[in-house]
Amino acid sequence: MSENDELQMTIVEHLMELRDRIIKAGLALVGGMVIGVFFARRFLEVLLSPLGQQGTVQSLKPAENIMVFFKVALVLGAVIAMPVIFYEFMAFIAPGLTKEEKKSLLRIVPAATFLFALGVGFGAFVMLPFTLGYLQTFLSDLIKPNYSIDYYIAFVTNFTLAIGGAFETPLVIAFLARLGFVSPEGLRKGRRYAIVVIAILAAVITPTPDPFNMMLVMAPLLVLYEVGIILARLSYRPRPSFTETSSENAGDGIEDEA
Repeated sequence: MSENDELQMTIVEHLMELRDRIIKAGLALVGGMVIGVFFARRFLEVLLSPLGQQGTVQSLKPAENIMVFFKVALVLGAVIAMPVIFYEFMAFIAPGLTKEEKKSLLRIVPAATFLFALGVGFGAFVMLPFTLGYLQTFLSDLIKPNYSIDYYIAFVTNFTLAIGGAFETPLVIAFLARLGFVSPEGLRKGRRYAIVVIAILAAVITPTPDPFNMMLVMAPLLVLYEVGIILARLSYRPRPSFTETSSENAGDGIEDEA
C-alpha cells in the first residue's frame, strides 16, 4: 500500500471519528431537549418576566407558539447535554495531546458545565432585566414595546448563551496554560490588553449603548480573567518537545483515561 493510500485512510478514519462524535453529541442534545420539554414552560415564564407591565409579546404566525416552546426546550437541552458535548469535542482533539493533558481535559468537563450554566443564569436573572428595562424605556413616549415572541426568544437566548460562553474564560486560560501556550507572567503583563478585549466583548454582547449594562458584563469578565490567571499559575506547564509528545501519545486514547 502506498504512502498516499495510508494518508487517505488516516483522513477518512478521522472524518469517521468526527462523524461518530457529532452523532453522540447530537443524541445527547436530543435527550437533553426531551428533558427540557418538561421545564420549558417554566423557563419561558422566567424569560418573559423581565418585560413586566411595560412590554408585551404576540404571536404573528399560526405555529409560532409551538416553535418557540421547542426552541426554549432546545436551549435547556443544550445546557443539560453540555457535559457530553464538551467530552465528545475533547475526545476528538485528545489524540494530539499528552497523557497528562488528557487527564486535565477530563477534569475540565464538570467545571466547564458549571461555569456555562452559571453564565446563562447570570444573563437571564441579572443582565436581562436591566437590558430590557433600558430598551423598553428608550423612546417609550413614542413607541410602545410589543414584540414578536419568536424574535424576543431568539434575542434572549442568544444573549444569555453568549454570556454563558464568556463565563468559560478561566478554564480556557487554564487549559492554554496547561498546554504551555500562555504563561501566568504573560497574562499579567497582558492585563491592559485583556481589559480592552473584554470591553469590546462586553460591547458586542450588550445590545444597548448604556454604559451601566456594559459594566455589568465587564465586571464579572474581569473577575473571571483574574481567576484565570490564578488557575494558570496552578496549571502552567512548559510545552513539551515534539519528540516527547509523540512518545507519550503512542497508543493512548481519552477513553483509556476515563
